[in-house]
Amino acid sequence: MIQCLGSGYRRATERLQAWLGPPTLLFMRIWVALAFWQAGVVKFEDPMGTQFLFNTMYHVPLLPPDFAAVLGTWIELIVPWFIALGLLGRPFAVFLFVYNIIAFSSFPGLWPHGFWHGLFGTTDFADHKIWGLMLMAVIAFGPGTLSVDALIGRAAHHSHSRLPQSG
Repeated sequence: MIQCLGSGYRRATERLQAWLGPPTLLFMRIWVALAFWQAGVVKFEDPMGTQFLFNTMYHVPLLPPDFAAVLGTWIELIVPWFIALGLLGRPFAVFLFVYNIIAFSSFPGLWPHGFWHGLFGTTDFADHKIWGLMLMAVIAFGPGTLSVDALIGRAAHHSHSRLPQSG
């Protein structure tokens, strides 16, 4: 009886994961990609304002402010496309996860109650926490079946299975 219930539960959760997993991962990838891409567009449209912010308010470690402004702008304009498409999904999710940490830790205005209080509280830099969690899902589970990575994987598997076997 218990074994039957366990087996039924496992089948139900597998079906639920197969049905909800791919659109959920796609939704998370697009959500994060849009957030970062829109930030990049804002920076691109106002380069002087961006330079000002990086020279006065943002404290990016190890990089000169002017270089950090240009680099951050281009990262936010290019990387989101890889995330949204699910192309090299895990590596770019790791990259954007680290970038997100650098972004919120470089701007003290996001954590008015102190960094550690903000990190474990619910109000300070909430958007960045949500994006981080979404990126962690992509890192953990991959970009999903609704991605270029999955498409390439299926094509590679299909072409490999059609190759003549030697031996």
